[in-house]
Amino acid sequence: MTENSESPEYRKNTLLLVIILTSVIHPFLGAAVNIALPDISSEFSMNAVTLSWVPMSFLLSSAVFLVPLGKLSDIAGRKKIFLIGNTVVLLTSLLCALSVSGVMLITIRVIQGVGSAMIFGTGTAIITSAFPPSERGKAIGYNVSAVYFGLSVAPLIGGLLTQAFGWRSLFLVTIPFMLFTILVTVYSIRTEWAEAKGDKFDYMGTLVYLVSFSVFMFGFSKLPEKSAAMMVLFGLAGLVFFVRYELNTRYPVFNIRLFIGNPAFTYSNLAALINYAATFAITFLLSLYLQYIKGFPPREAGLLLALQPVVMTVFASFSGRLSDKFDSRILSSLGMSILVIGLIMLTFLGQDTGSVFIAAILVILGMGFGLFSSPNTNAVMGSVDKKYLGIASATVGTMRVTGQMISMG
Repeated sequence: MTENSESPEYRKNTLLLVIILTSVIHPFLGAAVNIALPDISSEFSMNAVTLSWVPMSFLLSSAVFLVPLGKLSDIAGRKKIFLIGNTVVLLTSLLCALSVSGVMLITIRVIQGVGSAMIFGTGTAIITSAFPPSERGKAIGYNVSAVYFGLSVAPLIGGLLTQAFGWRSLFLVTIPFMLFTILVTVYSIRTEWAEAKGDKFDYMGTLVYLVSFSVFMFGFSKLPEKSAAMMVLFGLAGLVFFVRYELNTRYPVFNIRLFIGNPAFTYSNLAALINYAATFAITFLLSLYLQYIKGFPPREAGLLLALQPVVMTVFASFSGRLSDKFDSRILSSLGMSILVIGLIMLTFLGQDTGSVFIAAILVILGMGFGLFSSPNTNAVMGSVDKKYLGIASATVGTMRVTGQMISMG
């Protein structure tokens, strides 16, 4: 091993490579399974309602565990939680591939979502800890691009694997990558980050949060049913109680005071919530529009829709580097302004709208998303003390998933 390979620069790049790899794999695990749902349904004789829980169980458990595990990583060590999360995902991928029933598959997917939350609750925090402020935006930009890349290739690779080797291959193909990530983390990354070491973990607050947020998220996914509306109200009431409880706890699982007197943290998270709530369902609606109104076959519709995440991948990396030199607020605002243009253009869609116009909309939306995400994440992570980087990373992730659920609801 050369002297250069032992340098801090080498270790930072190795660390970034590992986190980027996980940021590709986990969106893939969340999105690729949608392509395989018909095959899974056929093999396990699952009805539509039960089948929907194959992707939903992963997303819900990922969302609700982000905050508690983000706090735990600040206390126990972010590298440790990141490593455990990768191990959990590796083992659950193997078990998903070996599933003998729909119930077994859904149960393992819940556990896999917890492992994913361990990774996403620590990845951005580790990057922020390892890279100086002058390089942080670039590193975060690469990581955000990796997430979008995972989402971009999931339908294509998922379809090819499912058709050629069956749905179980979707899980088996991730195992070598997860094993590589674990080995590199163990043997090449020596540093640990645990600035909140010595703090006590808030078990009571965690329980209230998990129950309240789970009920809220599940209820929102079932709207407009009456029972779903009641669940949303119950979940919101629980979250209000959670906020009051956390404000009076010495070691809160979610430090609500981060939102008080810290406008950069508060408004950047609020912007993320609004952004995803306003835009996430666009792809879902456009998929229906292209196939039912325009009469596109699934393959052509998928290829056209892939334009948006591909453009997002390119611009997220570019905007991340820009956020190291320019005000993140300006870049994020520019991104949201471009998104508004795309949303306005969507109102002109009709039965006779040409493919070029639709493609232009998707490119504009991709540019807006890409310019917004990396600078906004950089602003969130740069606005808190190192002691709270894990919870900050988990918070912006929670805002993203909550916004996505609200958008679909």
